[in-house]
Amino acid sequence: MKEFKLENSTKIETGFITPDNYFENFSDKLMLKLAHTEPKVIPFYKRRNNFIMLVAALLVIALMIPVIYSTQNNSATELDETTLENYLSYQSNVNQYDLINALDADDINKIDTPVALEDKTIEDILVDNDNLEHFIIE
Repeated sequence: MKEFKLENSTKIETGFITPDNYFENFSDKLMLKLAHTEPKVIPFYKRRNNFIMLVAALLVIALMIPVIYSTQNNSATELDETTLENYLSYQSNVNQYDLINALDADDINKIDTPVALEDKTIEDILVDNDNLEHFIIE
C-alpha cells in the first residue's frame, strides 16, 4: 500500500470567494436592513388588571383545596356494608366473640331489632338444613 500524505496532494479550489471588504462593512449593512422599531411600553395601570386576575385565581384555588381534600378523604374512609362483610367473612382469625367484644352499647342497641319469624319458616329451615348440631350449640 502506498503512503498517502495530505499536505503533498493537489487541492481543489472551492469556487466560493468573499467580496472585498465584506466583513468590514457587514455590521453596517446589517444594521441598515434591520427595522428600527420602538419597544411597546405597557403602562402599569393596564398591567394591574392582569395582576388582579392572578390574585383572584389564586384565591379561588386556595379556597377549593380544603373542599377537594375533604371530599377525597370521606370517599376513601367510608366502607360499604358488602365490602365490610366480605372482609370479615374471609378472615379466618376473626370469630363472633371478637366481634361482640368490639361492639359498644350503642352498637348493640342499633343491632337489636326484633325479628318476626313464623313457625312455618323455622320448620322449613330446620328441615332443609342438615347441620342441626350447629344451631343447637349456638
